[in-house]
Amino acid sequence: MSTLKLLPRQTATPLEALAADYLMSCRARGLSPRTLDNCYAPALERVFLPWCAQEQITDVGQLDRKALDMFTATLLSRTGRFGTQLSKNTVHSYVRPVRQFLTWAAAEGEPVTAKPQLPKLPRLYKDVLNREEIDRMEAAAPTERDKLIIRLFADCGLRLSELLALEPGSVVRSGRQAMLAISGKGNRERRVPIPLNTVRRLDRYVSGLPKDRHSERIFLSQRRGPFGDYEPLTSSGIKQVVHDAAERAALGRTVHPHLLRHSWITEMLRRGVGPSQLRVVAGASPEVIARHYDHVSEDDAYESVIRALGSVGNSMSRRES
Repeated sequence: MSTLKLLPRQTATPLEALAADYLMSCRARGLSPRTLDNCYAPALERVFLPWCAQEQITDVGQLDRKALDMFTATLLSRTGRFGTQLSKNTVHSYVRPVRQFLTWAAAEGEPVTAKPQLPKLPRLYKDVLNREEIDRMEAAAPTERDKLIIRLFADCGLRLSELLALEPGSVVRSGRQAMLAISGKGNRERRVPIPLNTVRRLDRYVSGLPKDRHSERIFLSQRRGPFGDYEPLTSSGIKQVVHDAAERAALGRTVHPHLLRHSWITEMLRRGVGPSQLRVVAGASPEVIARHYDHVSEDDAYESVIRALGSVGNSMSRRES
């Protein structure tokens, strides 16, 4: 099996120029630089375009179904830099940006006739925390700051970066309802409902913050920094809070902030929140919810059938008696 390798760059072909225009369009639309630099650009510039050059494909019109099937099949048979065969997840991460590029090209009027097929991924079952385990973590946390961090993750499904950025002004009130104004991935704004009792706790906590603090962030270090100020908690600081709470609660497994987000999304789905509504509140794409949380509906289906079978069995027993 061959390994992935870069081909020498020649004069840009029409296909390469089109890909460059696409990446520029992504930047102009405000797509996350991290997503562009770590996902889209490498998949196109280091994988897809070198393969096209190797196959002497220079124009988007040459990318018919046969050619694109060959591209995906080639990736599935290749080895990476460590000599192991590329996983389906890795191939999926390369092929998906190519599909998005060709979707954009078709919208621009280019003669796109096909898109590469995505390899079928193994079903993922998320290991989540139940509500009792989360309550134990909160109870075991040593300070109100740490308890609130656990509760906000558990009740609002925030990402780590979103919790770090919270300020007193992030809480938006309307009558008896309250929301958190969140700036999520790609600087997309969304509103996340927050329970009123958590809002009251948050208000009390904010009112007790040091008056001489310079940062507007809600969650600060508990000790003054080298310049005499209370500095905002870092990502590693939040991770340590969550890890320590899980250790104190004796859960017997490693817990990280994103696991709390997974647990919240799973709980919302099980309580009947539809994927489309959850997409808005959680800031997650429908594809992510469908790919990572399809076990929720499946588990619920099993329970529904078991309950139905139980009721059928009971009715049969009554008739027989």
